[in-house]
Amino acid sequence: MRQIKIILKTLVASLTFIASLSLFGMSPASAEVPWPKAQTIRFIVPFTPGSGTDVIARILANKLSDTLGTSIFVENKPGAGGTIGAAIVAKSEPNGYTFLIQSSGHVVNPFLYTSLPYDTLKDFAGITPLVQLPNVMVTSPNAGYTSVSDLVSKTLAEPGVKNYASAGNGSATHMNAEKFKLAAKLNANHIPYKGTPDAITDTMAGRVDWFFSPIVSALPLIKDGKLQALAVGTNKRAAVLPNVPTTIESGIPNSSYIFWVGILAPSKTPVKIINQMNAGILQVMKDPAIMEQLSKLGAEPMLMSPAKFDQMIKTEMDASAILVKESKMSVN
Repeated sequence: MRQIKIILKTLVASLTFIASLSLFGMSPASAEVPWPKAQTIRFIVPFTPGSGTDVIARILANKLSDTLGTSIFVENKPGAGGTIGAAIVAKSEPNGYTFLIQSSGHVVNPFLYTSLPYDTLKDFAGITPLVQLPNVMVTSPNAGYTSVSDLVSKTLAEPGVKNYASAGNGSATHMNAEKFKLAAKLNANHIPYKGTPDAITDTMAGRVDWFFSPIVSALPLIKDGKLQALAVGTNKRAAVLPNVPTTIESGIPNSSYIFWVGILAPSKTPVKIINQMNAGILQVMKDPAIMEQLSKLGAEPMLMSPAKFDQMIKTEMDASAILVKESKMSVN
């Protein structure tokens, strides 16, 4: 009898608690530990450490962990143009503790890889783009190229002989190179690497002729004279390399490319968490210290709402489909 009374008291207490929550418009689920303080957040970067995407992810994570009041761990899962890391996030629990820090190569992969383990539109929810980064066309100082026009003329003179690097099939560095090659009507060989650092190493050594490197990765080596910068891939000059022309200024129309880095979540992540993450990131990216840090790397903040980011991805996928077809891009 005593046990029955105890059970009844416990039940009444539970019902009273639930009723009190409803008075305040709350549910038992909302009374749980609020996101994001329950556990560490993972940022999956589908490229190698030292890549442009990785650098931006770590800058964001360091400050955002303070803003959100929880730790953020950056985990590199490189390979297959960013699709390996993307697949991990697509299949992760949509609980607000796993996010993808991805580059603009994300929108080309559906048209480059015949079979992806995820659906680019259906399996991800955009949070916001973070920055746009200029790619810079670099060569070895010993390669003998004096300008973009010099490189183009020498490549045209030896069709199928020259090589260009990328940070992987479908990466933003690959897209930039393909757009340039198509615009300049070049016949050259694509050499995909596992990541930006490896591509830079072989470019410095002269084992490949050129590489459209993220400026954040190449800038220190350009300043040290270990890489030669011929042009930037955007439609305007980079503030950190004011004397380096764009590829358009160098006589190659329709060759500009926007390399962005953004953050996405698994598609079924609660809207409340997506909006909270968006708000936290916008706060961090507008911090004067962060803005100065990004500016020194040549990165420009590129912020928007989750809905606008989702729409941007759809629009860029349409453009990527055309570029892949026209350039006859393929996975090597």
